[in-house]
Amino acid sequence: MKNETLSRRDILKASCFTAGTLLAAAPAARAADSALHLASNQYSWHVYFQREGRDFIKDLDAGFKEAASSGIDGFEPSIGDPGQIDSMAPQLKKHGLEMRSLYVNSTLHTAEDAKKSIEQILAVAAKAKAAGARIIVTNPNPLQWGGTENKNDEQLHIQADALDRLGESLAQMGMTLAYHNHDMELRNAAREFHHMMAGTNPKHVTLCLDAHWIYRGSGNSQVALFDVVELYGARISELHLRQSINNIWSETFAEGDIDYARLAKALRQIGVKPHLVLEQAAEKGTPQTMNPVEVHKKSAAYVRQLFSGF
Repeated sequence: MKNETLSRRDILKASCFTAGTLLAAAPAARAADSALHLASNQYSWHVYFQREGRDFIKDLDAGFKEAASSGIDGFEPSIGDPGQIDSMAPQLKKHGLEMRSLYVNSTLHTAEDAKKSIEQILAVAAKAKAAGARIIVTNPNPLQWGGTENKNDEQLHIQADALDRLGESLAQMGMTLAYHNHDMELRNAAREFHHMMAGTNPKHVTLCLDAHWIYRGSGNSQVALFDVVELYGARISELHLRQSINNIWSETFAEGDIDYARLAKALRQIGVKPHLVLEQAAEKGTPQTMNPVEVHKKSAAYVRQLFSGF
C-alpha cells in the first residue's frame, strides 16, 4: 500500500543526524497529574511537520521542544545506526523526554541479511540501553516496501528463526524485542504475521500491536484485530495508537473506526500493561486544522482518559 506520507524506511534514509526505564524531569507544560507514561513515535512528528513544509530531523532541539510542549512523556525514535543515539539522547534528556523504546527496520528473510541486521540492532541496543531504552521494536522489511511480492515459506522460516535469535540476544541484555507489522504482512491469510508469532518463542519475541495496521491489513476488520488480541494478547509489550474515521487516518486520536475502549478493556482483562506510543499520522484525505503540537496535545489527552489506570 502506498500512502502520501513517507515510510519509516524513507525516514531512516533521509535522516542525516547522528543520532523499563529512566525517570526524567517533566516539562512545566506537562500535566502534573499525568501518572500514565505516554510516548509518541518519530513517524508521527515527521508526518505532521512534513505537511507544514518543515523537517523534524533538521532541527532536533526545536522538534523535541515542540514534542515536550504537547504533554507527552517519551519519544520513540526511528534509528538506523548506533551513532544516532549519541546525538539524540542528550537532546531528549534536555527536554525531559524519555526514550523507553526505539524503532528499527531489519531485513531477516535471508541468512546474509539477517546476520547484518542482528549485528546492527544489537549495536544500537547497547547504546540505547545506556540511554534508558528497554524495548526494541523492529519490522522485518518486506521484499519490496509497498510492493506486491511476498516472502516464500523458506524465507519466512529464516526470518522467524532470525527474529527469535535476535530476541534471545536482547533478552540476555535485559531488553525486550517487539515485533511490528504493517499491512503487507496480513496478506495471504496473514501467513507472515502469524508465523512470526507462532514460529518464535514468547520469551524472546513479544508483539508491538499496531492496531490500525492489523485493522487495515485485514480489510478494515475489527474482528481480525480482536482475534489477534485473543491469540497473542499476553505477548503485547507495546501498543501503537492510531485512529481513522471512515477508514482514513483522523487528524487526532479520538473515537473512530477502531473501538479502543474495548481494546483497553481487553488488555486489562488479559493483565498486560503495554508501553503506550501515540502514532497518529496523516494521509491523503486527513483533515488539516491543527499544528503538530495541537494534534498531539489533543490526542494525548484522549489516550490518558481512555487508558487511565494503566
